[in-house]
Amino acid sequence: MLNQLTQRLSQVVKTVRGQARITESNVADMLREIRLALLEADVALPVVREFTQHVKEKALGQEVVGSLTPGQALVGVVHRELSALMGSAGSGLNLAVQPPAVVLMAGLQGAGKTTTTAKLAKWLIERQKKKVLTVSADVYRPAAIEQLRSVSAQAGAEFLPSSPQEKPLDIAARALAHARAHHFDVLLVDTAGRLAIDQQMMQEIRELHQALDPVETLFVVDSMQGQDALATARAFHDALPLTGIVLTKLDGDARGGAALSVHHVTGAPIKFAGVSEKIDGLEAFDPRRMAERILGMGDVLALVEQAQRSVDVEAAQQLARKVKSGEQFDLNDFLLQLNQMNKMGGLQGMIDKLPAEMQARAGQADMDKAARDVRRMQGIICSMTPTERRKPELIKASRKRRIAAGSGVAVQEVNRLLGQFEQMRDMMKKMKGAKMFKMMQRMGGAGLLRR
Repeated sequence: MLNQLTQRLSQVVKTVRGQARITESNVADMLREIRLALLEADVALPVVREFTQHVKEKALGQEVVGSLTPGQALVGVVHRELSALMGSAGSGLNLAVQPPAVVLMAGLQGAGKTTTTAKLAKWLIERQKKKVLTVSADVYRPAAIEQLRSVSAQAGAEFLPSSPQEKPLDIAARALAHARAHHFDVLLVDTAGRLAIDQQMMQEIRELHQALDPVETLFVVDSMQGQDALATARAFHDALPLTGIVLTKLDGDARGGAALSVHHVTGAPIKFAGVSEKIDGLEAFDPRRMAERILGMGDVLALVEQAQRSVDVEAAQQLARKVKSGEQFDLNDFLLQLNQMNKMGGLQGMIDKLPAEMQARAGQADMDKAARDVRRMQGIICSMTPTERRKPELIKASRKRRIAAGSGVAVQEVNRLLGQFEQMRDMMKKMKGAKMFKMMQRMGGAGLLRR
């Protein structure tokens, strides 16, 4: 999502940084490129006009006067205005109320409300240690209730069953009573959506809001929806006192610029972003860091946070102790490192958070090939017996043919994997007793993710 916008704006940033001084001419050139990039990314025209006007005023104003590096100061202006466009400062959920804190999920059908409800439940359980109850008030879509039951189980949240025969207001009242009686910290209410805005849906959600008096009313919007997202956001904003926005499908390949306009239309802060289809694919939204990613500066901090959440520190420390004691690094350990990398979103998920120049150096084609190679290596190792994984030296010609047949690859691929494994094992031998071991302990083994 927004890859094309990132490429265009990062090129503008690169050009502007080389400017010796700020003039009306080079500011006009920069603004023209930015305007075209935003419009091509599907950002609403009124938003583009206001954004470029603010950048022009501040770029030619006092903010860059006297700067030793005017080009960098100009990039700073663009960065600050882009952050302000998306909400200026990160804003978390307001749960400082008498439990249960009720969170109402609103949005059109297909925007991802039900999945986002479960993702938010998992986020609350893991990050804030909350006891979460989910319930579906969508009695119109037959599979909605069952879908929420399934994804809530994946998230580790408790689900309150409801029925298509019940009225949404009755479901809401029952859920609120159940949450109070069983001392839940948070109640997440998934509401019905339609393929388009209609008065019946708006009236129903107004009544639900009045009955539940939620502390948070989150508008879930599909980032791939295009300009229609703005009309939808405006309609929900007029009907409900929205407290936040959740952008879904930010990992998609659509232009996605409409997502940058939603805050401008509603005034509500963007609080979360869905970054993958996985149940843990929800991130707290930080406008400043998102602006850095769009401008091609990367988000290395997000990469570090992802490593801290995803890496199995206990397993990494066990491997570090194993290496230090002189035990042989085996194929089970090699597979563990490949799996740890996948937990972080794979190579592509890691590369996406790096600065644009490093992404360009890596190359999309190379990343696609590397991702396929990792999956192939996992398949080959999983086709081995436990004894073969512990003692790779046993793998001779006949075993290689069997492993290749079992994993659907050529024997040459098995040989290539064993060669890469031997290189890593040699590296591990050299690490024994070295300073690298102490670094691995401090990092919780995160350094092992590099191959």
